[in-house]
Amino acid sequence: MTGTGTTLVIGATGTTGSRTVAGLIAAGHRVRAASRRAARLPGAEPVRFDWYDPATFGDALDGAERVYLVPPVGDPDPAAVMLPFLHQARAAGVRRAVLLSSSAIPEGGPGAGTVHRVLPGLFEQWAVLRPSWFMQNFTGGHAHAVSIRDDGVILTAAGTGRVGFVDADDIAAVAVHVLTDDRPPGTDLVLTGPETLSHDDIATIVTQVTGRPVAHHHLTYEGMRDRLAAVLPVEFATMLAGMDRAIADGAEDRTTDTVLRITGRPPRSFRAVAERELAGGG
Repeated sequence: MTGTGTTLVIGATGTTGSRTVAGLIAAGHRVRAASRRAARLPGAEPVRFDWYDPATFGDALDGAERVYLVPPVGDPDPAAVMLPFLHQARAAGVRRAVLLSSSAIPEGGPGAGTVHRVLPGLFEQWAVLRPSWFMQNFTGGHAHAVSIRDDGVILTAAGTGRVGFVDADDIAAVAVHVLTDDRPPGTDLVLTGPETLSHDDIATIVTQVTGRPVAHHHLTYEGMRDRLAAVLPVEFATMLAGMDRAIADGAEDRTTDTVLRITGRPPRSFRAVAERELAGGG
């Protein structure tokens, strides 16, 4: 393991951040949990952090040796606020940075892709996690999960395209390893589950697990974009709808061995996650 310093987890109350905090604490590491409300998580030191308030950066970084970076949600240009923080982090003594990006966003691509491109030039120890779409999108607070609970539908423009959906627990397990292993990977890691599934497959599995009928409704790209733009900034809505269109064209129809290779155990299937999180009616 690398050093004994503090690991700063940004987005510590989020889907992967909260799990990463728990995994680091369980492994005996000192953790500073950063969130906008400085939420208290068991075993972690809470600190207030807001990407849009640079006055919160200093306290968050004080004594931090490693940082887990979750970009600001819904911002189509996160580099504008993340890069000043990363320069400050390097100056403050942070040695290792692990960025949460997406399998759909390559180095130099939109959103976190810009941060991905500059990370190796800022930190000698680094990694970029590029998970596929989260299984928890269908079980937690995501729009898909809400529409499943409220209306029994999943709405996408992904057609019959297949995705290697990945469990957030597996993402966090990889994050803990690359934050604390003696040698960070120094590359990007595409994380998937054990199989690819269409949204029709997802609807079938949720139906079987919960006993409540769920259907996948196929939208056009324009229909999806306009639906998202009603609740999100139009640039971000356009990007997300474009990701659905890419899924329809086969961009996410792949699996990797990354979870097994990094953690030593195979990734969980969507059925296993659904049974864990939705059994009993969801």
